[in-house]
Amino acid sequence: MLRYCLNLLAVVFGSGLIAAGFNLFLIPHRLLSGGVSGLSMLASYFTPLGVSPLYLLFNIPLLIAGWFQLGRRFIVFSIASVAAATWLIEMIPVKPLVSDMLLASVFGGVLVGIGCGISFRVGGSSGGFDILGSIISRHRDFPIGNVLVSLNALVILAAGYLENNWNIALASMASMYVTGRVVDLIHVSHIKVTVFIVTNRTDEMLQHLLGLQRGVTKIKTEGAYSHTEKDMLMTVTTRYELAELKRIIKESDPQAFVNILETVGILGSFRKR
Repeated sequence: MLRYCLNLLAVVFGSGLIAAGFNLFLIPHRLLSGGVSGLSMLASYFTPLGVSPLYLLFNIPLLIAGWFQLGRRFIVFSIASVAAATWLIEMIPVKPLVSDMLLASVFGGVLVGIGCGISFRVGGSSGGFDILGSIISRHRDFPIGNVLVSLNALVILAAGYLENNWNIALASMASMYVTGRVVDLIHVSHIKVTVFIVTNRTDEMLQHLLGLQRGVTKIKTEGAYSHTEKDMLMTVTTRYELAELKRIIKESDPQAFVNILETVGILGSFRKR
């Protein structure tokens, strides 16, 4: 329960960063963020409605779709993120911190990317196209940030056409790119690693490793110099889960030899989370 509450607080904190990126950097320069938030901004620039109610309105159907596709825990965190962002967008004053449009696009993108990445890291999202991107990435193993950048192309084209100002559209594109890159730096569950563990405590190590619900292969090995027989355990996991795996190895056998390699691709069964 404590961990759940801490994750929920992290989601709210991420929403605060997103709202700050909107109101302090992007909206004052009429720039756009990605996805539903970008659509909300674009609509608010040409209608009397504000960004906050439009953001909530556009997110509702995607949250409903995500409830059936992505699971309740993910959507509960996503609902918390959308609700917090909707409220904070209203609370934080729209005031430019920088006068340069390019600086605003970059630093606004960084704040939004960190906020979205935090939500993804704890098992939720910031709503909108993040939900759609998560649905796609579960069926196709793509980095979520790249999926979001692709989905935002239509928003960019609409901005350039309606504003009749391609400087704003291109600056918005730069902001979205920065957001996508920052999301991928924080949310690393799509990056796979292969771990080779040479240990003398095979049974104890296996007992803990199998609790991670990852497949483990046991290979008999022999030291070339000492001719001592040992077991080598091989498993494939994600960068996100690697810290927990290292902790288990250190507790089970501090003397184990461990080799960690980034995995280019996987064929066959691999359980996604």
